[in-house]
Amino acid sequence: MEKWTQRLDGWRFKASADQEWLPAQVPGCVHTDLLRCGKIPDPFYGTNERELQWIDKQDWEYEANFAIPSAAMALQQLELVCDGLDTYADVSVNGVLVFSGDNMFRTWRYNIQPFVHAGDNVIHIRFRSPIQEDLSKLEKLGYGLPASNDQSELGGLGDRKLSVFARKAPYHYGWDWGPRFVTSGIWREIRLEGWSVCRIPDLFIRQDEVQAKEAKLTALVEIEAPEAGFAQLRLTADGQEWSSQAELKKGVQTVEIPLTIADPKLWWSRGLGEQHLYDFRAELLLEGQAIAERSVRTGLRSIRLVREKDDKGASFYFELNGVPVFAKGANHIPNDSFITEVTAERYRHEVASAAESGMNMLRVWGGGIYEEDVFYELCDEYGILVWQDFMFACSMYPGDEAFLNSVRLEAEDNVRRLRNHPSIALWCGNNEIDAAWAQYNEQGGWGWKKDYTPEQRERIWADYEAIFHRVLPEAVERFAPGSDYWPSSPLIALTGDAGQHAHSSSAEGDIHYWGVWHAVEPFENYNVYVGRFMSEYGFQSFPEYRSVRSYAEEHELELESETMLAHQKNGAGNQLIKQYMDMYLQEPKDFKAFLHMSQILQADAMEMAIEAHRRSKPYCMGSLYWQMNDCWPVASWAGIDYFGRWKALQYRVKRSMSDVLLSVAGHTKGIVSFHVVNDSLQTVKGKLNVSVLHILGGTVKQVEQDVQVDPNGSEMVLTLGVEELLAGKNPGEHMLVVSLEDEQGETKAVREHYFAGIKDMALPVPRIECRESGEGGRWTITLTSDVLARHVWLSAEQEGIFTDNDFDLIPGIPKTIGFLTAGGDSPYFRPHAPRQVTVRSIMDYIKQTAAQP
Repeated sequence: MEKWTQRLDGWRFKASADQEWLPAQVPGCVHTDLLRCGKIPDPFYGTNERELQWIDKQDWEYEANFAIPSAAMALQQLELVCDGLDTYADVSVNGVLVFSGDNMFRTWRYNIQPFVHAGDNVIHIRFRSPIQEDLSKLEKLGYGLPASNDQSELGGLGDRKLSVFARKAPYHYGWDWGPRFVTSGIWREIRLEGWSVCRIPDLFIRQDEVQAKEAKLTALVEIEAPEAGFAQLRLTADGQEWSSQAELKKGVQTVEIPLTIADPKLWWSRGLGEQHLYDFRAELLLEGQAIAERSVRTGLRSIRLVREKDDKGASFYFELNGVPVFAKGANHIPNDSFITEVTAERYRHEVASAAESGMNMLRVWGGGIYEEDVFYELCDEYGILVWQDFMFACSMYPGDEAFLNSVRLEAEDNVRRLRNHPSIALWCGNNEIDAAWAQYNEQGGWGWKKDYTPEQRERIWADYEAIFHRVLPEAVERFAPGSDYWPSSPLIALTGDAGQHAHSSSAEGDIHYWGVWHAVEPFENYNVYVGRFMSEYGFQSFPEYRSVRSYAEEHELELESETMLAHQKNGAGNQLIKQYMDMYLQEPKDFKAFLHMSQILQADAMEMAIEAHRRSKPYCMGSLYWQMNDCWPVASWAGIDYFGRWKALQYRVKRSMSDVLLSVAGHTKGIVSFHVVNDSLQTVKGKLNVSVLHILGGTVKQVEQDVQVDPNGSEMVLTLGVEELLAGKNPGEHMLVVSLEDEQGETKAVREHYFAGIKDMALPVPRIECRESGEGGRWTITLTSDVLARHVWLSAEQEGIFTDNDFDLIPGIPKTIGFLTAGGDSPYFRPHAPRQVTVRSIMDYIKQTAAQP
């Protein structure tokens, strides 16, 4: 036996103060183990979150027996490998302390040969309470650090914010969309690895220069050798082979092999080309026999963040293989409060939904985790670029030597783990901290600075700079050379003065615009505040009725009930939704209708924002809304709820993020403008058809215009006056239907535009006819309406998505919809016949009055 690996299973756990051991699931955590053992109620149900805050105040212990064969004991090296311990963990083997972990995001490897023997052994891990552990750090510091989303009061801690001291997922301590469950446990695999020969712990394919004609690469092969000697190092990929004689030294060394691939198949983001992936295999040979090997899969591409001065400020966009990319997507948070509950299937559902919605980027936000490998593999596969935050958000952090060293090692582990993924477009230091503290603007930021003395402020900012201006960029430069690093989002640039901090009118850097929602500004301001890259903006809605009923009883379905407020983490968020609904929509007939109409409201807001950003291309080159997903069932900014169900927003995103967008901008100063945004690399050429229709049916006026939009271009192709279009007719009774046809007469896009807000339209009650078909093995439903039907919504008993939803039906014009179920690898969404389809329009949700037809 020269190599041996064994995963450690059969775990049990208990509270340190208890005697009874209970079965545990690893990977897992205390909360999920307690739930499986029937010791606690469903954490997500009702107000149970409040009753479970005792869990994080206790120490917890995990234990397992494992057997080592005699042959494995004879190996030269025998290591215990812990891929993820959450968080303060004392790890003992056969009663001897091997090491103490203190960072959830690190991998721990320790030689255990001195502590084990052939036959039965036992591993014991004591997880010290992160609350008890960090109270002493707060006391030692002498003052608290800002941590706006740390729900310390819910946790029984008053104003003592402890999340900043632990290198642990910040959202575990609560956020304005998530609960407070401060977990402990073994959240990634634990195994034993033994060997007596050389091994290759790591293989990095550094992409030095990648062009269409040639890719110049360097393979960095990390070799661990038990003794000095010589061996042949061979690298293969796509039928090519490179080899080198390696002089090995005892211990760990890195051998570099230059590689050249002619006419490489490039990796492209979704919509621009193929996501080709190369498999590179490194082998170490002794006398012609492979004694060690390692493989990685990567895509060949050049990517850079382009920030160049121009007459308006400075650009901010990603260039992929020489092509400027308009980044379309959303911010990603962890898919569950209990991370190990997220299966590969749930990851695929999210990433496939992003691709199905026309996205090409997800931002892994800094208050969660460095995601599992499968997430990045799926992004590689689907062509979804990743903006990768380091795990710091909305807080100031300590900067003592122990903390900085922990951050340094955390960054090394995760940059090394993820650097081969072609989807990684950017490493970002943190979320919103520079803007929140606003070091160089005394009146700026979130008001944090006023709570500290000048000496404390100086130290807090110095600690910030140590982490985000020194430790993290050094890690990126050392372990992923050539990758771009952005210190904080949002940011203008590291100017060292008041011009450093981004704001809603910044003409450089990236912007988080929250005037709509937090400042209760009107939706129309999305057309006003458009920056170079919109990396955050959003609007809340409730999940659908089925999802709400997973945590609330029927009698609790009321806006201000205790349960509904417990599942609204953004303060007065429920009332804010109602306030906006009063501004833009009619009154819902009941609370169930309110749930769905909140989704219409959210979709209206995000559609306006996304299309404003895209019409501003190339000034604006990115639109990432907040947020893609949820970590529990809740009212939030997500477009896909906790159960994977698409809200109205996700369907609207699919239209607004299509590669060729037809967009109609509102009648500012009596003018309607028509835009075609072309994110493809082919010329769009055809005809624009504009029709004025009465909402009861009948065409009033038609206008045609030839259009041509260059590859990767954006054009305002036509403007028309409202008076010219309506000729004095009632704006509340008329609408525009705009279509884009290609040169073959095929319709590529259709959009509706209204001269009046929905509250000012005398909408009739439509009679919608549905005709189902199963021809060709594919279920479809064709819908027609006698009059205008706004916000038509299809629902099915079966889980899945429709090919379109939350659309308007034009009188007399049929619309055919399909249904897709999720499952399988490729394609993930597959045609299927749904069960029990229901069709409604907004008239089924609003409160009817005698004045309405």
